Amino acid sequence: MASLDPYTQKAEKKAEGLTPQQKIDGLKKILKTTRYCMFTTRSPTGELHARCMAPASTESLWFSFIANNATFKFDEIEADSNVNVSFLDPSSTSWVSVTGKARITNDREFIKKLWSPLVAAWFGDLGDGVHKGDENDPRVSAIQVVPDEIRYWYAQRSSVGQMAEIATSAITGGTAAPGELRTITKAEIQLVEGLNTV
Repeated sequence: MASLDPYTQKAEKKAEGLTPQQKIDGLKKILKTTRYCMFTTRSPTGELHARCMAPASTESLWFSFIANNATFKFDEIEADSNVNVSFLDPSSTSWVSVTGKARITNDREFIKKLWSPLVAAWFGDLGDGVHKGDENDPRVSAIQVVPDEIRYWYAQRSSVGQMAEIATSAITGGTAAPGELRTITKAEIQLVEGLNTV
């Protein structure tokens, strides 16, 4: 019997045989072209809330953010640490979906490593001598997302090539998959992160 989801089957088959390092290299290529992501949390009553954020670091497979701990996303993370971080490169249609656990830290040394003077614009100096909008402001915390799984679409054709494949498939009754659907598993993430910490 034919697959009821031939698109996914075809896109996953194209990615078969890739080594963990090849999958990670493809991921990093997409992340270099994207500046912002959607960071999704779950409220205590079950609603999903997403907001646009700029990662402070995507150097490792752990994604780090600087954020204001007075916002409701911190209450949501404390109630349920399961989060999703998603990226899109509209020029290629490549996308990344990171499923993982969020950790909150107030480690000032770690925050200083991630800090950029432009981040101060999101906090502001409240003029009370404490909430200065700098890396020592008590409102400033870091969020680290530790992935359980990373799935991403790696476009293999230009936008024109993708449209040609989609049009051909629509006319012929075929299935378009102008890219690869890749998965980096938890075991592969742990292997890479273990090597990066040695």
